[in-house]
Amino acid sequence: MTESILRTAERVWTGEAQLAELAGHSAMSPPEEVADGVFMVPGFSHAFAVRHDEGLLLFDTGSAMLADNLHRAVRGWSDAPVTHAVFSHGHADHVFGLGPFEAAGDRPVVVAHQNVAKRFDRYVRTNGYNGVINRRQFQLPDLTWPSEFRRPDVTFTDAHRIEVGGLALELTHHRGETDDHAVGWLPDRKILFPGDLFIGLAPNAGNPQKVQRFPEEWAVALRWMASLGAELMLGSHGVPVVGADRIREVLENSAAYLESLVEQTLACLNEGATLVDTLHRVQVPDELAGLHYLQPLYDEPEFVVRNVWRLYAGWYDGNPAHLKPATDAALAAELAGLCGGAEALAERATALAAEGSLRLACHVAQLAGDAAPDSAVVQRARKQVYASRAAAELSTMSKGIFSWAETESDTALAKLTG
Repeated sequence: MTESILRTAERVWTGEAQLAELAGHSAMSPPEEVADGVFMVPGFSHAFAVRHDEGLLLFDTGSAMLADNLHRAVRGWSDAPVTHAVFSHGHADHVFGLGPFEAAGDRPVVVAHQNVAKRFDRYVRTNGYNGVINRRQFQLPDLTWPSEFRRPDVTFTDAHRIEVGGLALELTHHRGETDDHAVGWLPDRKILFPGDLFIGLAPNAGNPQKVQRFPEEWAVALRWMASLGAELMLGSHGVPVVGADRIREVLENSAAYLESLVEQTLACLNEGATLVDTLHRVQVPDELAGLHYLQPLYDEPEFVVRNVWRLYAGWYDGNPAHLKPATDAALAAELAGLCGGAEALAERATALAAEGSLRLACHVAQLAGDAAPDSAVVQRARKQVYASRAAAELSTMSKGIFSWAETESDTALAKLTG
């Protein structure tokens, strides 16, 4: 029998279960009323229905592929009309669940921060790019990026209060993973909806393929949420956190995690360090690194460091050769010529990988591939190195990018060998 969401949450807290084991909607518990009048529908990102005297309010609505599941689950719990829906932010896994409700006659008022509409505009302009990076990040080769979005009906700048049917939901804007994030708070129930500002893992403050994140302001938001005295926290990813002391702990420690990365990065900047030196110098404090809710299984600390660098220092990384670089192919050809050819580079790359020097192996394998993309020997070595790198990584983002590189070489090999 599948256990309840709250039982799973307790086992994660006590260490009996690892959040990594629960990744993906198929491994989560079935939908459940997690508090009186609050219904949780687990998914890649979760959605919540809150009952009030005039119907239901949805906080986040999930992805398009799970929209029918959301509708069936909510309608199995209540046949009351959906009067309002809140988008915690504009990421596609949070805003595409309303279609079946509206097709069935519901007319919810959609509330979101004003930057959600700007995000949707950007998604339309960069539709191709977003398709590519999400296929790569999530290893979904058939993924297509939407070009039409359900726009908010009501937007706000700093704060907004929804009062309907005896329910009062307070929304507050914060910059963190995104610039359009809204936190939901039911003060009379002491229930907090942090959206993606708490996911039960290391904060997603560094994603290498996405726009700027704001780790310093995110830490401020976490400390503000910690001050509320919430007794139940229902994040849009991960599992609920139950109990005021636990909630305060996870939020304050998550803030300390981000603050430490920011301060260490700024210290390196102020000393004149290069970006690469900074990436290797900044470390998560030992007292935070082992906490189960700060594990780098989606994003990673060094990616956060890059975002801090980008925010404060621009794109120049301190290496003057990178200011106006040669093409990758030209540099690779030059180095291959110096060391006996691209196949010599490929051989060295596989040797480095076998020794466990995977970072260096990737550099050398990539040079080999750039120097001789039509060599089956080179592509075979590049595939092997990136496969080893992907297998050794923990985070979704690193695994996605390295696996994508492995697939590139696999595709090239298929063409070269017929």
